[in-house]
Amino acid sequence: MLERKFTQYLEDFIENEPNKILLVNGARQIGKSYIIRYVGKKLFKHFVEINLKEDKEGEQIFADVQTTSDLYMRLSNYHSKHLGDKTDTLIFLDEIQSYPHLMTMLKFLNEEGKYRYIASGSQLGVALSQTPSVPIGSITIKQMYPLDFEEFLWATGIGKEWIDHIRESFQKEESLDKSTHELLLKRFQYYLLIGGLPEAVNKYLEDRNIVRVRTVHKDIHELYRIDASQYDEEHKLKIRRIYDLIPSNLENKKKRVVYNKIENKTGKHFSDYADEFEYLTNSGVALDVLAISNPRFPLAESEQKRLVKLYLNDIGLLTNLLYGLNVNAVLQDIRSINLGTVYESAVAQELAAHQFKLHYYDNKQKGEVDFLIDDYNRLQVLPLEIKSGKDYTEHSALTKFLETPEYGIGRAIVFSNEQQVYKKKGVTYMPIYYCMFLQNSSDNDTIILPELESV
Repeated sequence: MLERKFTQYLEDFIENEPNKILLVNGARQIGKSYIIRYVGKKLFKHFVEINLKEDKEGEQIFADVQTTSDLYMRLSNYHSKHLGDKTDTLIFLDEIQSYPHLMTMLKFLNEEGKYRYIASGSQLGVALSQTPSVPIGSITIKQMYPLDFEEFLWATGIGKEWIDHIRESFQKEESLDKSTHELLLKRFQYYLLIGGLPEAVNKYLEDRNIVRVRTVHKDIHELYRIDASQYDEEHKLKIRRIYDLIPSNLENKKKRVVYNKIENKTGKHFSDYADEFEYLTNSGVALDVLAISNPRFPLAESEQKRLVKLYLNDIGLLTNLLYGLNVNAVLQDIRSINLGTVYESAVAQELAAHQFKLHYYDNKQKGEVDFLIDDYNRLQVLPLEIKSGKDYTEHSALTKFLETPEYGIGRAIVFSNEQQVYKKKGVTYMPIYYCMFLQNSSDNDTIILPELESV
């Protein structure tokens, strides 16, 4: 079993949030059901799993449930064994977006407290936006992603204690020794090829056969395209077209979505495809990065939706589309191959997995910076530049960004293949694998405020 950070999150939620229902959102094939099943069977005497997508396509036992009593009755028929109560019974409603009426019912199920519930889905974001009565207060929504780079290191035999030692070096802004640097850089290159989809990682661990890994990538990529078929013909074709264009858009200089290319029609704008973008991002198969022209903390206050970049949700899917079975494109320093797009995509995946909302800097006079993230510890914006080649110190847009007095931003990070960590003119240069230690402090589970003074 692949070790995932989400496992601990789920166990903590079950222990500390007895009066809430967790909704786990994320793309298909990232391990949601597997982890919920594992934790459910571990912590509860009675675990019942209902795949509502399969039910809708088959017997439709839960299709016309109208009340909680009706649900309990059908649940007892579905699961012939005796069930307990809230203390020892967990009901797992998988692919709950298949039945929107059950999403509305979660509030009442939670209030009655007969059992514990967890729900998951591959298109929960889409379904929630279309649900007339979202059970606010009764649910917690958690987004899940493929394995991040640290989880990939665990899977490939790097121990947690060693990673903790490496994390200390990152926090102290120190370089690693040459042998450790080369080992982590090689692991990162393998991560670019294999990605974080559990099936692909497991196939690699079985026999290191890249052909079998790439077969997984092809199958899942096609599965994501097929999932769009739930929509009418017009929306389905647009969604697939936007999804198919992601690699070629990323290979362009600006890397942005070119709206005129989606239907090969001039005069198109973001608003013409808002529903399609919402599907791709809410279903978890694509990551959107929104433009910021005037950066200020927090970034959400100044984002622009009209200039969007889209990345695939998994770096292995991208390198399969770009290079197929030619692993040397990533593993060897081939001068004709520019890995900038691949490195940026990997960092986008890493930031998303760490619960950062993704932004980039775009200014006609100053240029573009790859990523901007909110630094909640300093209450500032932190710019990130990602470099894959030898010219990692060349970043005119980032330099102009830092030299803009009204921004008030005096620090930035450039990630590259270089071993040494050092600072120069406000820029900290770090090896690319250190990106795994960027953490969104706003997502901390526990922050204790100091005691109030007595009156």
